[in-house]
Amino acid sequence: MLKMDLEFSKGILFVRLKGILNRKTSYKINNYLNPVLKKHKIKYVVYNFYDLKDIDQDGIDAILNSKYIIKSYKGKIKMCEINENIKNKIKNIKIGKIVNELAAFNLLEIA
Repeated sequence: MLKMDLEFSKGILFVRLKGILNRKTSYKINNYLNPVLKKHKIKYVVYNFYDLKDIDQDGIDAILNSKYIIKSYKGKIKMCEINENIKNKIKNIKIGKIVNELAAFNLLEIA
């Protein structure tokens, strides 16, 4: 099961994931979140993995799909609060990692 909490603040969409992001749950990103990114042409996204318990390759692919959408709008995507269970599984993803959500405002250069 995966729960997604979305919050849009100062031009950044914060996506807080809770549960397991795998083959069975990645549809929530692919079928709900990614179309929202396209429809509203969102340029800045921060994924918060604090409560994410596990991720598999399908989950990683869903995150990467978001990356390609954001890049098409010349935006930036970041990941934060990555717990130890997830760290090794996503170490090869070429998405910037930040400490927490507050750091996003400085790193993404949003006023």
